[in-house]
Amino acid sequence: MWQDLLHADQQLLLALNGSWGTGWDTFFYWISSKVIWIPLYAAILWVVWRQNGWKGLLWMLLCLGIAIIAADQICNFFKHYVPKFRPSHNPDIQAWVHIVRDYRGGLYGTVSAHAAISFTIATFSSLLFRKRWYTLMIYAWAILVAYSRIYLGMHFPLDLLFGTLLGLMLGALSFRAFRRIYLRPAKNTHP
Repeated sequence: MWQDLLHADQQLLLALNGSWGTGWDTFFYWISSKVIWIPLYAAILWVVWRQNGWKGLLWMLLCLGIAIIAADQICNFFKHYVPKFRPSHNPDIQAWVHIVRDYRGGLYGTVSAHAAISFTIATFSSLLFRKRWYTLMIYAWAILVAYSRIYLGMHFPLDLLFGTLLGLMLGALSFRAFRRIYLRPAKNTHP
């Protein structure tokens, strides 16, 4: 059964991975980059600071930061202790995997850290801001980042599913901690 699931995962990867042209290759290469998203992160931090001041921003950075570090370390744990070849290194299918700019990543990628971290940020911030338009936008961003990993041949769909579930859980837990530590006491001080 497990082998059938892994085979289906490989087939789904091959169906979703492939070049749409050099413009799309560049687009997804940059979407997968962490540097391009600095303005988004800065905007989130600015809004939190405007709504909650320095104290709220610091508590948010602590709670969300711990969740992001946990997501990264959990993904690394699985990469090292439950190793599974990335599509770009999988001997069964690597000849058919579309690779962009000859970037193949590390050898293993059992749980996608890109997906886990993106969905952690999306979940935490959507629970914090509670605006429908923002929630749709930030989850579209997280899905786009996750899909970029398939397009680039870095992760199988199941790797993204595991990363997404991890991110949803850590984002919700970190927001709960932030709400408990910062938001509730602040609300109780007002008449």
